[in-house]
Amino acid sequence: MPSVSPLRVPGRVQVLIAGGGPVGLAAAVELGRRGIDVLVVEPRATVSHARPRCKTLNVRTMEHLRRWGLAERLRARAPLPPSWSQDVVFCTSLSGRELSRFTGVLGLVPEGDRFPETGQQAPQYVLEEVLREAVEEIAPGRLVLGSKVVGVRQDAELVTVTVEDGTGRRSVVAADYVIGCDGPRSVVRDEIGARYVGGEALRPNFGMVFESPGLWEHVAHGPAVQYWVVNAAAPALVGPLDRTDTWWAIGFGVDRETGEREAQQIIDGVAGRPVRAKVLSTDPWTARMMTVDRMRDGRVFLAGDAAHLNPPFGGHGLNTGIGDAVDLGWKLASVLDGWGGPGVLDSYESERRPVQERVIREATANMRVLSTELYADDLDADDEAGARARRAAGVRIQESKKAEFHSLGLVLGLRIAESPIVPVAHSVRAGARLPHLFLADGRSLYDLLGAGLTLLALTEDAPVAAVEEAARLRGVPLTVVRLPEPVAAGYAAKLGARLVLVRPDQVVAWLGDEAAEDAVALIDTVGGGAPRPVHTFPERKQHV
Repeated sequence: MPSVSPLRVPGRVQVLIAGGGPVGLAAAVELGRRGIDVLVVEPRATVSHARPRCKTLNVRTMEHLRRWGLAERLRARAPLPPSWSQDVVFCTSLSGRELSRFTGVLGLVPEGDRFPETGQQAPQYVLEEVLREAVEEIAPGRLVLGSKVVGVRQDAELVTVTVEDGTGRRSVVAADYVIGCDGPRSVVRDEIGARYVGGEALRPNFGMVFESPGLWEHVAHGPAVQYWVVNAAAPALVGPLDRTDTWWAIGFGVDRETGEREAQQIIDGVAGRPVRAKVLSTDPWTARMMTVDRMRDGRVFLAGDAAHLNPPFGGHGLNTGIGDAVDLGWKLASVLDGWGGPGVLDSYESERRPVQERVIREATANMRVLSTELYADDLDADDEAGARARRAAGVRIQESKKAEFHSLGLVLGLRIAESPIVPVAHSVRAGARLPHLFLADGRSLYDLLGAGLTLLALTEDAPVAAVEEAARLRGVPLTVVRLPEPVAAGYAAKLGARLVLVRPDQVVAWLGDEAAEDAVALIDTVGGGAPRPVHTFPERKQHV
């Protein structure tokens, strides 16, 4: 992967991103695809395969990857295709008794028109490698590896960033804006004086990645993306990283010292028998439930783990960070392109903080019942007492864990309740993700949306002229899409409107039947509140 020494970094860029993990890279792709000059500074020279961390890319993240033209590339690299398994199994061990299972989990199964992309199980390093490639393709030489941001200073006009390479040499870059995606130990967060607010779980956990040749021969429950092991010896969560020998595991209630010393015993407890295994990496951690007290200071913003932390149960953490990157990316691009006003950037925290807080609540609720809470006597017994214990455990598992694995209501159903760039909502659709639709030829409605705003005309006589003229006057790029009948009629009935204004992030900005009287005010609100000079964006119209 090409890299640039800090001594050769550009002296000025539009956006500098501190941190080239998945969130920082996603922000760079979102910005770079919009023609913004972006620079990513990342301390790691190579992507680490030792600690895969996130393994769940949810439906919403895959929709963004589709929009970037990267969904199929990522799926081709992922070791576990959705077709391999869509199950989560609860068992006394990999070779022991099955207690319960959930099928069709984590958005891995198509649901008609509900979404164009299923979720995908993939180690974090696969996503990072794909995104690194994409950044280099969009903006060669704008990914600085082996270096870190060590200082951030700003005034009303720009941000001055100090970058240090692995030898201690420093250089200075001026940027219009900076995004701190540099994780829990964020230098950017410290530099702007923001701090985490929240709590931390008391129980430690011990993560590891291990190789175990032949372990699949002992798995009694068939393929699954996760196995929750419920026993006294090794209450744990375990899953495959590939279809051969590599596995990840989390031992619940195990601290670093115990885990390092007894890793093989934990693996044997998970397997339900002694197995050959080699520990490849360890990752002790304690769950934290935190958000920063502020996500913005002037021209500097925070995203991803630099802005919020949540327990991993449900697989929402990285996906929430990708959502931050998309939201902030198109908004910064609109301002730098001249069509977004100050309200666009003001909306970042007001729109994202409720999402982050809800994810933290849901993930914390998921954490209340783990394998340690599900254990009971006789779960492995062959007699009637064992049967009763397993039935009782199965009931509790279904009652307490369903929301964790069937969470599309959270993933797709989040709605922006208050925002300076969403007009006063008169419909539950305003501020929510645009309902998806497949057209007769198999195309996704999302594939027709423009890079700026999109106006969907859902009846033949839908009055689009007022909105088109308002967008032209205010210099806002607008794509008009007319859907064919009878699809348009059904979709209009579903939304209760014949005009739908959609943001670049596939969120409904406004919908109604008439916009003639307030079209300019509408465009001003969605575009950030302040009139801007006239720009000449080419008009785009699509008749599908």
